[in-house]
Amino acid sequence: MTCSALLAMLIVLLVIGFCVTNEARAMRRSVDLHEPIKKSHTMRHRVKRGWIWTQFFIQEEEPAPQNIGQLKSDSDKGDMSIMYVLSGEGAGEVFHIDENTGKIITLRKLDREEKAFYVLRGQALDRRSNQPVEPESEFIIRVQDTNDQMPQFINEPYVSSIPEMCPVGTTVVQVTATDADDPSYGNNAKLIYSIQQGEPYFSVEPKTGIIVTSWPNMDREAQERYLVIVQVKDMMGLSGGYSTTTTVTISLSDVNDNGPTFQHNLFTFAVAESAPVGTTVGRIMAEDPDVGINARMNYSLEEVDGSDTFQIRTDPVTQEGVILLVKPLDYETKKRFVMAAEAFNDNVDTRFLSYNEFRDRTTLKIFVEDVDEPPVFTAGEYEWKIQENMAAGTTVGIVSARDSDAANNPVRYYIDKGSDMKREFKIDPDNGTIMIAKSLDREVSAWHNLTITAKEKKKNFLFSSALVFIKVLDVNDNAPQLSREYQPYICEGVQSGELVQVISAVDQDEPPGGHHFYFSMVPEKRINPNFTLRDNQDNTASILTRRSSFTRQDRTQYLLPVVITDSGSPALTSTSTLTVSVCSCHPAGHCPTGGVEAFALSMGLSVPTLVGLLVSLLMLTVLSVLTLAVWIHRRQRQKKEPGREKGAERWDFVSEKVLRYSETDTVACRTVPLRPHPRRRERRLRREEVTASIRMSLRHSYLIGPEDEVFQQFILDRLADADNDPCAPPFDCLHAYAFEGTGSSAGSLSSLGSCGSEPNSERPRDPGPKFMRLAPWIGGGEEQTTF
Repeated sequence: MTCSALLAMLIVLLVIGFCVTNEARAMRRSVDLHEPIKKSHTMRHRVKRGWIWTQFFIQEEEPAPQNIGQLKSDSDKGDMSIMYVLSGEGAGEVFHIDENTGKIITLRKLDREEKAFYVLRGQALDRRSNQPVEPESEFIIRVQDTNDQMPQFINEPYVSSIPEMCPVGTTVVQVTATDADDPSYGNNAKLIYSIQQGEPYFSVEPKTGIIVTSWPNMDREAQERYLVIVQVKDMMGLSGGYSTTTTVTISLSDVNDNGPTFQHNLFTFAVAESAPVGTTVGRIMAEDPDVGINARMNYSLEEVDGSDTFQIRTDPVTQEGVILLVKPLDYETKKRFVMAAEAFNDNVDTRFLSYNEFRDRTTLKIFVEDVDEPPVFTAGEYEWKIQENMAAGTTVGIVSARDSDAANNPVRYYIDKGSDMKREFKIDPDNGTIMIAKSLDREVSAWHNLTITAKEKKKNFLFSSALVFIKVLDVNDNAPQLSREYQPYICEGVQSGELVQVISAVDQDEPPGGHHFYFSMVPEKRINPNFTLRDNQDNTASILTRRSSFTRQDRTQYLLPVVITDSGSPALTSTSTLTVSVCSCHPAGHCPTGGVEAFALSMGLSVPTLVGLLVSLLMLTVLSVLTLAVWIHRRQRQKKEPGREKGAERWDFVSEKVLRYSETDTVACRTVPLRPHPRRRERRLRREEVTASIRMSLRHSYLIGPEDEVFQQFILDRLADADNDPCAPPFDCLHAYAFEGTGSSAGSLSSLGSCGSEPNSERPRDPGPKFMRLAPWIGGGEEQTTF
């Protein structure tokens, strides 16, 4: 142990002794103050008594047991008549008192950092009476600190950043450490900071832990990061104390203290003359050791001849200068380009460099490589005009192309077949003269778009194409026509001078001044007794009645020829004949456009004739449906009869076939069995319902038409019956029979003639092997129908 350590311990012991003496005096004074209280409990004569103790301080970390001190009453004669009792903080656990002598000892080691002092109470009792001989007294046992705690850094890890080139003394960061020892006792918690690693660039203030720079002009480009080790030590840094270290990471942030610099004075590139606009010719790079925004730069080009054929742009990722082609190249015109390239920073900081030091220049040479190029047309597009109907062989125009290479190879011309599918043009392969191969018609095609190809005769046979637009000019070669198909009509009893129809015309030609049409009657029939034509001078004409009292009994249609003349040179004419119909107009004054009458007019038939046709068609439909219903009804009745005769069996055999009847040939067609149905639904038609349906249909046949709602519903009902009938025969075995006429030896198959007799349900005795007559299926009616 050194002399300084011995001296320090001696000083500590002197201080402790001084403090103990003061505490003892204070205790005695406190005991004296309690004397009046003791007197109040006893009636004896007051006797001065007091506590006696020796020590109330203990060093932490001292091994147990350790004598702290002694409590003793001055009434204690040493005869074991006094019993001492200890209570308060740590009594019985940390501290123990000898009840006979009053000595206090420790039961375990004490830690000041855990608890710095204990408040205890002592009491002296008479063993016989168990009564206190002294009033209870409170005292404190203090745990004296020893340097047993190491200092610890807080808020680790320490990371900081400062700009490069900063001045000496710039604050970097402050490190902080704590010591759990008692800061008010000795130097156990007095900390001192020092640099273990990082000098001479950084230093630390010993008491505050503030790290500052101690080296001027630190350059990030030379060293970007520093690891500084800081040590903290207690006991004011004296030997024998505890210490610990921490690492501080210090980075230098970049400032723009460097300008861009080209590593070469000359950059050389080559590009083919056929390179398209936008091609990247090459890249150049000026180095800048700075980073981030301080390394951003732009480039510029300065061509010697000022042609501006190239352009340079900055790649935002790599900061390279990208050289682009912005104009087409021609080896035969210019073979080399010389230009100056300059790189300069976007952000300039004149604290470190002058303005001119933030830019640098270099030279670029770009050589154009020769490429065999296709022929070049004198024009990219050609447009010519030619009149229609010109004779074949007429020249339209001439295209021209030449080989721009030094070889100047001869060129041949072709028309692309896809642009002239009809072969209406031809071209001279040697001189490029385009001619008409067929007469052109503007009304068929007003424009022709040709693709002309020019191809080298030698070497690589390269070719190029040009577009030729040929407009066909109009010639008046189409006569005017009516603009649409007119269907004029007049009402019966119309008055003279009334308007019948306004007509207009169209013409496929397109005269420069627009169309103008003239309307007139046929010259030899200019005076028409029924109608007159008035030209409205606006490319329309009005047809007017010339007389009154038109009737359908006199005539239903009138033919009116009209002559139309255009304004072309020479003028063309055409004659169109209008059919004017006479109508029985409605009260509103217009001709019917629907219904039976309108349909008859459109077909050229009279109304009675059309009604007769519709009635005949209706009757055939009704007969077919009812015949099928009767046949199904009889089949169902035959299935229900239990016994059959031979005649009946033969009838069934014949009825299960489809027969074809002919007056000249009685041979039956090939029989086809009817379609069987395992679950045949019984369906019976009442005779009265069938008769009423027939009569109703015949009664209204003259009064209704195909558009009548009753007629349509009747057809739909009959159609639904046939579609939903599971017993119907196969569709390919159904035959429809029209009216046979008169004079047949077998008689008519129609049931219309049997309306006057009662139905006969009996089967024919012998229907014959080839033919059977239908049994009457409807009774006589009260009304007779006549066609």
